[in-house]
Amino acid sequence: MASKKSAPVAAKSNKPVPKAANASANGANGHVPASNGSSGNATATATKHPKGYTFDTKGFDKETVVEWYRLMHLGRKLDEKAANYLKLAKGWSYHAPCAGHEGIQIAIGKIFRQGKDYFYPYYRDFLSCMAAGITPDEIIMNGLSKAADVSSGGRNMSNHFAKIPLGIQNRSALTGNHSQMAAGTARAIKKYKGDEFVIYSGGDSACSEGYFYEAVNGASREKLPVIFVIQNNGFGISVPLREQTANLRVSDNFRGFANFKIINCDGRDPFASFRALEEARDYVLSGEGAAMVHAECDRLLSHSNSDNHELYRTKEEIAEMWTRDPLARMRATVLEKGYMTEEQLVEMEAKNKEEIFAAADRVEPLPIPDPAENEMFLIPDPLVGYNHDDTFVSDPNAPQITFREGINLGMRTEFRRNPNTFLWGQDVASKEKQGIFNVPKGLMTEFGNERVFNAPIAEDFIVGTANGFCRYRDDIRVVVEGAEFADYFWPAMEAYVECTHEYWRTKGQYSPNMVIRLASGGFIQGGLYHSQNLDAVFAHLPGARVVCPAFADDAVGLMRHALRSKGLTVYIEPKFLYNYRPTSTSIPDEDFMIPFGKAKIRRPGTDMTIISYGNAIHLSLQAAEKLAAEGINAEVIDLRSLAPWDKQMVFESVKRTSRALVAHEHYRNGGFGGEIAASIQEELFRYLDAPVGRVASKDIPVGFAKVLEMDILISADKIAEAARKIMRY
Repeated sequence: MASKKSAPVAAKSNKPVPKAANASANGANGHVPASNGSSGNATATATKHPKGYTFDTKGFDKETVVEWYRLMHLGRKLDEKAANYLKLAKGWSYHAPCAGHEGIQIAIGKIFRQGKDYFYPYYRDFLSCMAAGITPDEIIMNGLSKAADVSSGGRNMSNHFAKIPLGIQNRSALTGNHSQMAAGTARAIKKYKGDEFVIYSGGDSACSEGYFYEAVNGASREKLPVIFVIQNNGFGISVPLREQTANLRVSDNFRGFANFKIINCDGRDPFASFRALEEARDYVLSGEGAAMVHAECDRLLSHSNSDNHELYRTKEEIAEMWTRDPLARMRATVLEKGYMTEEQLVEMEAKNKEEIFAAADRVEPLPIPDPAENEMFLIPDPLVGYNHDDTFVSDPNAPQITFREGINLGMRTEFRRNPNTFLWGQDVASKEKQGIFNVPKGLMTEFGNERVFNAPIAEDFIVGTANGFCRYRDDIRVVVEGAEFADYFWPAMEAYVECTHEYWRTKGQYSPNMVIRLASGGFIQGGLYHSQNLDAVFAHLPGARVVCPAFADDAVGLMRHALRSKGLTVYIEPKFLYNYRPTSTSIPDEDFMIPFGKAKIRRPGTDMTIISYGNAIHLSLQAAEKLAAEGINAEVIDLRSLAPWDKQMVFESVKRTSRALVAHEHYRNGGFGGEIAASIQEELFRYLDAPVGRVASKDIPVGFAKVLEMDILISADKIAEAARKIMRY
C-alpha cells in the first residue's frame, strides 16, 4: 500500500492540465456529466489520451497504484450511491460529492496513520475518510443516519464522517472552525513530545474565516505539527474564488507567516498530492513549524444536493472540468502502465459495485436512532464518590482568603493533584503580572511556562484550541481565561457552541474537559465593554455547566469540582467581588468540593424568598437586612450554579414562604431570572400568595460615568423596593 520513499516533489498548482481527446472518456466506464450536476454512465469511446493526461507514478509500486485506483473508483461509486439515496428519499439529506477531489483525498487518507495521527475532515472528505479507514458500511450508516453510525449515532449531519478510535475526529457543520481544534491537538502533541501529526482538511472559502487565520497564526508561532490541507475548487457554494480573495491561489495569502511551509500541488493527481503531503509531514515532524498543502481541484458536480451549479457555471466550463476528471486519468494510468487490462479493470469495478450493494443490503435494515435516548450524553456525569458537607462555616479566627484568592487556591490544588492540568489565556503568564486581576498569580511560578502560558488576543483561538487539546488524553484538564473580560468573549462564541454539543454530537465518545473562566459584571465603572453579564447566554445553551460563586469557599469548592469532573464548565467570576471583604472565608479542607446545581441558603426567612447569585447575592443580603428592620423576614438563596440550578431548594423555600423574588445583575429582558420565575409560576402556582417578582439591571448598556452606571445596575434599594411590592400584593 505504501509508496517507496522518494524525494518530495510538489506539483505546481498553476500548471495547465491537458484536455482529454474525448469528453465521453473522462470517467471510469465513460463517466460523463449529466444535467443538473448529476452524473451519467455512457460507454467509453476513446482509449487514447493526449500527453500529460496520465499521472506520474514514479516512486509508487504497482500494488499501490492499483489499490489506489480501486479505492478511488469505490469512492466515486459510493458517492453516486449517496446521490441515489437522496433521489429515492431514503436518506443522505445532506450530500456534498467529492468528485474531482479524489487525488488529494486519497493522499490524505494514505498519509494518515490509523490509531496514531489525528485527522479533522470536512464535509466533502468522502474519499479521504474511506482511505483513512472508514468502511463502506460505516459511510452508509452515516449517510442514512442509522443508530449504529460510528460518527454520531445519527446525531450529526450526513456526510460528516468520523471514527474517533481511528483518530478521525467528529466536527460539526461550521465551515473551517475545526482548524482551531487541529491546532489545539497539535499543541498537545508538542507538549507531550509525541511523534504524531494532525491534518486539517477544508475548502478554499473556509480560509476567509477569521478563526482560520487565528489557527494558522497560532500554529506557525508555536511551531505545531499540523498540516492545513486546502482543497481549492474555486467556489464557495456559488461564490467564485475571485469574490473571496485577491489571490486565486489561496496559499499566497499566508506567505508572510514564519515557521510555515507552503506546498502547492495538483490535487487531481494522487501521487503529486502524496509527495506534497510527505514533504509537509516531514517538515512538521521536524519541529520546524506548521505546513499548508494547497491542492488545486475541480468540483465536478454541484456543491451539494441543495445546489445546482448550472445556475452559475456554463456548460462549457463544466465540460472542460470533466476533461480533468481524476478518476478517468487514474484509470488511464493503470492501463498505460500495463498494471491491469481493460477486462481486469471492468471486473474490479464490478466487484466494487457488488461491495456497495452488499454494504447497502447490510445497513438499510439497521435500526434508526431511538428518540428516547435524546437526553443521554448531554454532558458527562460529574465526579461522584466524595463526601460533601455543605455545613461549612467560615471560622473568623482562622486565616481568611478573599474571593480572588479562593479561585487561585482551587486551581492551585488541582494543578498539584493532576499534572495534566493546563491554563492559558491573555496576560496569565507575563513575568510577575500573571493575570490582569491577579487571579492566577503564582501559578506560572510554581508550575512553569509549559503548563501556564499566554495566548494571543484571539478569544476564538483560546477556546477552540482548548477543545482540540483535550482530545489527546482523557485525563487532561484545561482552564482558559476565555477573555480578559467576559465582554470580549463574543468572538469565541462559535467555539463555545461547538464545545457544548461535542459530547452529545459524538454520542458520548468525546467531551472537552474544560473550565472557561470569565471576569464578569459591573460596579467597577467599566463602561460598555467591561461591565457585561453573559450568564443567561451560557445557561441557555445545553451541554455546559454554568457556575457563579460569590464567596471564597464556593470559589474553591466549585473550581475543584469542575476540574475533577469531565465536561465543559463555564466559571463566572463577578470581578467586583475579587477583593470585596464580605466574600472572604477561612480556608476549606483540601478535599472540599461543592456539587453542581446545589444552592445555599445564605439567610433563613419566613415571609418571602429572594433567589439570587453573583454580585446580586450580596445586594440581596443587604436588602434583606433593610427589610428585616421593617418587619419583613426574607429568606435569601444563593444559586451558585445556573446550569443546572437547584429547583428543589428553591421550590421548597417558596412553598414555605409563598412569595418569591428573583434578583440578578444582568438585563431583565431575556435574563436568567425569567427562567426561574417561569418555573416557579408554572409548577408552584397554587402555593403563591403573590406574583413572582423580578428585579434586575435596566435594559440599557452600562454607562461609563459612575452616576450612569449606578442608575442602570441593580442595587440593594431596588431589590428592597421590589420585595415590598410583593409583600403589599
